[in-house]
Amino acid sequence: MNRFLKILIIVFGSIFSANVTIASEVKNESEPINVREFILEHVSDSYGWHITKIGEYHISIPLPIILYSSTSGWHVFLSSAFHHTPVHEGFYIAHEGEYKGKIVEKTANGTEVKPFDISITKNVLSLLFSSTLLIIIILSVARSYKKNGFGPKKGFVAFMELFITSVNDDVIKPSVGKDYKPYAPYLLTVFFFIFINNILGLIPIFPGGANVTGNIAITFVLAITTFLIVNFSGSKEYWREILWPDVPLWLKAPVPLMPLIELIGIFTKPFALMLRLFANMLAGHSIVLGLTALVFVTVSLGPVMNVSMTVVSVVFSVFIAFIELLVAYIQAYIFTMLSAVFIGLARVEPHHKH
Repeated sequence: MNRFLKILIIVFGSIFSANVTIASEVKNESEPINVREFILEHVSDSYGWHITKIGEYHISIPLPIILYSSTSGWHVFLSSAFHHTPVHEGFYIAHEGEYKGKIVEKTANGTEVKPFDISITKNVLSLLFSSTLLIIIILSVARSYKKNGFGPKKGFVAFMELFITSVNDDVIKPSVGKDYKPYAPYLLTVFFFIFINNILGLIPIFPGGANVTGNIAITFVLAITTFLIVNFSGSKEYWREILWPDVPLWLKAPVPLMPLIELIGIFTKPFALMLRLFANMLAGHSIVLGLTALVFVTVSLGPVMNVSMTVVSVVFSVFIAFIELLVAYIQAYIFTMLSAVFIGLARVEPHHKH
């Protein structure tokens, strides 16, 4: 019961701090809040990490901007340079058009072009933080086993053992098959990487709040990694079933209908992995922000309506926050399970051996 109360207090505190942060950003605005722009601004990547606003002062962490221009070469400076002047060393952040939200420069004829950009953005910094956190957690658990052996564990190590054992024994082992051990390190890493980033994305204060797993570039890399492992570890029987499946000959020649369908299936599997994780996490963040924005949308409707909608906003935000905690685990579980299933299907043996 005490643990439940602690969790409830943490969630309420997170929602309250999120509302306070948003309120501090919009309370001095004379124009009504644009909900669409507000949500897109908070779920998209940025060149600085905005923490809060106190009065007229914005508290944020400037991040390194690293650019290469075909005309002027390399440029390295902090994102805070754009706070002093909108154009710095010929570069500026586009507010509309094809490159909206990205750093661009103008050519001699006035055309906007995007330089080669390897800047440390908000999502990149959060990615580095979560990866470091994951390494520290895993190494601390491994050090505990090395020091104290494989006897009964307590505290955080026991909690991690429960997680690792359940994923390894209930997901990886039955899905991949008898030769699951070479793939277990990757699948366990993917599970904890997604789960940690999902949890950090629910925390509205630094170093949380970044939409890492809701960024399609991140889910694309995860899906591509699974795609490469699946196809490079595929058995001869796996490739035979794709290139020359066991179907009537007229479905394979002279028009290779079934092989084409099987080849398309190779690419639709990682695409489904990428899109599922991206869409679910992005939708969750958007719903929470949309419910929070109700407080400010209803200000012009009078104090009675505003107070009642504030209560509705907080209650539903807390409810969605609890759902998001569950979704954070479920999405990590599903991505790991489907990756394990795809690897297991690629390790298929010839039918006559069964």
